[in-house]
Amino acid sequence: MARRIWVVGLVFLACAPNGLSQNPLSGDPKAAKAGEYEFRINCALCHGLGARGGGRGPDLTRAQKKHAHSDEEMFQIISSGIPGTAMPANGTNGQGVGMTDVEIWQIIAYIRSQEVKATAKTNGDAAHGRELFYGDGNCGTCHMVAGKGGRMGPDLTDVGESRTREALIDSIRNPSRRLAWGLTEATKEFPHEYESVTVVTADGQQIKGVTLNEDSFSLQIIDSGEHIHLLEKDKLKSFHKSRESVMPKYNADVLSDKDVEDIVAFLASVGAK
Repeated sequence: MARRIWVVGLVFLACAPNGLSQNPLSGDPKAAKAGEYEFRINCALCHGLGARGGGRGPDLTRAQKKHAHSDEEMFQIISSGIPGTAMPANGTNGQGVGMTDVEIWQIIAYIRSQEVKATAKTNGDAAHGRELFYGDGNCGTCHMVAGKGGRMGPDLTDVGESRTREALIDSIRNPSRRLAWGLTEATKEFPHEYESVTVVTADGQQIKGVTLNEDSFSLQIIDSGEHIHLLEKDKLKSFHKSRESVMPKYNADVLSDKDVEDIVAFLASVGAK
């Protein structure tokens, strides 16, 4: 009988008009379970398994989200995407064939079931973290925050808002674990994959950096000095790409746990503004 009521409810939802402000499947464990399946097919490529964030998409287990503050807003984002970001409209991401309204509500039920209501706060010193970021930590050499810093790596202005403390620490300690695939950023015209590349030119010059653009005939690289190189592939002595990040591992002998906490606190303070 309970199954029949649930199915009838789904039929009603499929016929219900848009504009619902609250997920009608809220708190329904069967809906959340179905939503987990839909999430794996349509969303996990960017947002990671368990909705904990991936290379392109933010961690959705955080109760406070940048673009969505209600179920209705989340529904609209999943349906229509977010212009200017890597978030596509429903059915246009190459994963799955497009979802029904019911399936979108199921995904929202799943995301809500995964949320950590009390986001863990870092105990770090944000002021000291800023000094490390632009100083001894050398983070600002490659990364930009609020318009200040380098362009070789991802812009970290909003990362404290979209990633958990644990994910940020892991990215510092193990930068190659979740190397971004096709990350779209406001400061970059094209999706940036952050693939490491090493080439040797015809005159023997070795260039190491990150790919900016590539086609069948040419390659554009930015190196650690932010010099941009446009190279013709058939004129290179060697050409090697890797998913190993050019960012070094910051082991405890380079940055202590306290230093890492301070940097994360700095990034969190920027994201909170």
